[in-house]
Amino acid sequence: MEDMKKWWRDAKFGMFIHWGLYVLLAGEYKGQKTDNIAEWIMHDLDIPVEEYQALAARFNPVHFDADKIVRLCRDTGMKYLVFTAKHHDGFAMYHSKASGYNIVDATPFGRDAAMELKEACDRYGIRMCFYYSQAQDWHHPDGFEDAKPMDGKDFRRYLDEKCVPQVKELLTQYGPLGLIWYDTPMDMSREDCLAMRNLVREAQPDCLVSGRVGHGLGDYMTTGDNFIPLLPYGKDFEVPATINGTWGYSSGDTRWKSPEKLLRNLVKIVSRGGNYLLNIGPDALGDVPEKSVEALGVIGEFMRLNGESIYATRPVPPYPYDIDWGYFTAKPGKLYIHVFDDMPDVYLINMGNVPRRAYLLCDGRPLELRQRETCEHVHSWRIFLPEDLPRQIDTVICVEVEEQDIRFEEITD
Repeated sequence: MEDMKKWWRDAKFGMFIHWGLYVLLAGEYKGQKTDNIAEWIMHDLDIPVEEYQALAARFNPVHFDADKIVRLCRDTGMKYLVFTAKHHDGFAMYHSKASGYNIVDATPFGRDAAMELKEACDRYGIRMCFYYSQAQDWHHPDGFEDAKPMDGKDFRRYLDEKCVPQVKELLTQYGPLGLIWYDTPMDMSREDCLAMRNLVREAQPDCLVSGRVGHGLGDYMTTGDNFIPLLPYGKDFEVPATINGTWGYSSGDTRWKSPEKLLRNLVKIVSRGGNYLLNIGPDALGDVPEKSVEALGVIGEFMRLNGESIYATRPVPPYPYDIDWGYFTAKPGKLYIHVFDDMPDVYLINMGNVPRRAYLLCDGRPLELRQRETCEHVHSWRIFLPEDLPRQIDTVICVEVEEQDIRFEEITD
């Protein structure tokens, strides 16, 4: 288990894939557009179970290419992939024997998308992981549904008939998994949440469990969607995030984050000790939106040249001054300075380490670093950037220091 925690902690960057029947509606039902995230459309627009269920007969994503998606994951520099095996709508995106309401038995597509992704992950060295909505199930009569009463429902029957058997299928039919990403535990008791965690432990002792299993029983903390801690959290955490405004595909959502914003979010999260789980939402044909592909391509080029400053790094103590141009990441004996603005030099004070050399991480070009003691009797660094520096979203400077730990001096009067 400790080896798996280290793997996850070092990976830093993963791909989330939200894909299900909701993509057929693409955010609109009978002329009414949802003003919420698209995968919640069944709940938000009160679509009857029978009507929503009928969507399965139309689901035929003939462009779906697991190999292409996993190559995109790899080329972006992501190390793990989390796929929605079953979202709140209750539809399984794998071949489930526990419920015929699944992508193989209920659709003309008839293929196990989860298995195809797992096989592609094995080919490209990506850790396969599964999302599973353990409490909410809007298709099963006894599952939770947000803000709706459970009066007259038998939640235990849902757990025994569908939830537990399906999680067992995922854990026993798809080989070793990186983690099970549970979600929205709702009003599940601690006992039931513990049972869901132990279900994973018994089948795959090295498989991690997300923080949204409930009652603090996960192997790491999962933040709110798109929420980044203000400071280093001090424990393992992960930020699940969208590229636009929704998780499942919506034809009307054009709130695309720029590659610059996404890359800055990645560095900010990693600088605070966390992982970034960035979502793509394929459409009804199985295509990944071009805006997502373009943004991930930019990030992938950065990671190819500067991945050392992301993978297996640890947060540094908070720098004692307010800077808006960048962030710090670190490894033993190395400080990585991420510069997002155009600057002729980088000036830092209260530096607690003795520098040995500085260079651009992308090409190894040496940089001039001047160290001196200021009139306040604190140590400062001034690092000069070359005039012919090519324009980059994030210019990463590596400073090798004599000590293993990175530290800053306290501000003194």
